[in-house]
Amino acid sequence: MSETLIPRFLRPMKAPGENAGYALELGPEHPLVLDSGKVLSPLTIAYITYGTLNAERSNAVLITHALTGDQFVASTHPVTGKPGWWDLAVGPGKPIDTDRFFVICANVLGGCMGTTGPASIDPATGKIYGLNFPLVTIRDMVRAQAMLLDQLGIEKLLCVIGGSMGGMQALQWAATYPERVFSAMPIATGARHSAQNIAFHEVGRQAIMADPDWRGGDYNSFDVHPSKGLAVARMAAHITYLSEAALQRKFGRELQDRQALSFGFDADFQIESYLRHQGMTFVDRFDANSYLYITRAMDYFDLAADFDGVLAEAFRGTKARFCLVSFTSDWLFPTSENKRIAHALNASGANVSFVEIESDRGHDAFLLDEPELFQVMQGFLGSAASARGVK
Repeated sequence: MSETLIPRFLRPMKAPGENAGYALELGPEHPLVLDSGKVLSPLTIAYITYGTLNAERSNAVLITHALTGDQFVASTHPVTGKPGWWDLAVGPGKPIDTDRFFVICANVLGGCMGTTGPASIDPATGKIYGLNFPLVTIRDMVRAQAMLLDQLGIEKLLCVIGGSMGGMQALQWAATYPERVFSAMPIATGARHSAQNIAFHEVGRQAIMADPDWRGGDYNSFDVHPSKGLAVARMAAHITYLSEAALQRKFGRELQDRQALSFGFDADFQIESYLRHQGMTFVDRFDANSYLYITRAMDYFDLAADFDGVLAEAFRGTKARFCLVSFTSDWLFPTSENKRIAHALNASGANVSFVEIESDRGHDAFLLDEPELFQVMQGFLGSAASARGVK
């Protein structure tokens, strides 16, 4: 492991602060063979750990992040200066208790906060990969995480837990490495990406690629960044993370800093101003090409595809215990999709529980202060720890 991680990001950024994490550098002796058949080597995996690994190495919890997340799950973000994206859930005495568990969170393959991705240097050319970076899948991301755990000496996870794309990774872990997963908690996710979700991602990708500064993915060579296209992509995606009720409650048709309509195209409404702010702040911490690659990985995700379309077969014989969580107002990954996973797990003979939480906050509810989610999380992790003999 190297010393403090300096994230590989194309935009200027602040120096990492306390607990910025580590970068695992894997050389040619550890090649990563991708689903596409391409090979990545060398490979960097950026990650953060919290807590202490016990002598039995039985208390490791892997947190897998969502599309626009990163490894800074409970640490101040080095670019934004904001608290970690799951700071409410991870820490001493919190639902994912770092006084009891050894918590690991890695930036996904294809990401832009230190793990090898399109913003990294291609060793074959000495230049930034850009679109020469091979397409990756959720399974490729999980394979990279397994390589990290190998280097950390962790044979079996107490739990792998994540929401949205993180939930996809949790499911993939259970399917690909059943012997390495004692329990899994996929939250607000699906076993495949729906046509609607693929459609929203395509709108975002086209917005990026339509930006003149995208330059065919080679914008770094021209010292530009497709900020406008990436901002629009973020705005479109952010709408899917909320619910109509949440939008109405927070914004309604309230005007932004004015008493009357402007009869122009400035941000008359608060919701317009909010979305523009979301877009503008996002471009400071995320790479446009990474957005293309990670959304494509989500689109390709279909856990049943390798099992003749029978999802239960993906989990056949698993000994892991599962807890699935959905939210009533989540229309991006609705309860029906989460129930489909629960039914498949039941059919495979797995130990599974399912919880639907009443919330009008939409898909983003898993990132917010949801006491019922925290209770479920704490109870499930506590039960798994007791079953495995973790004190």
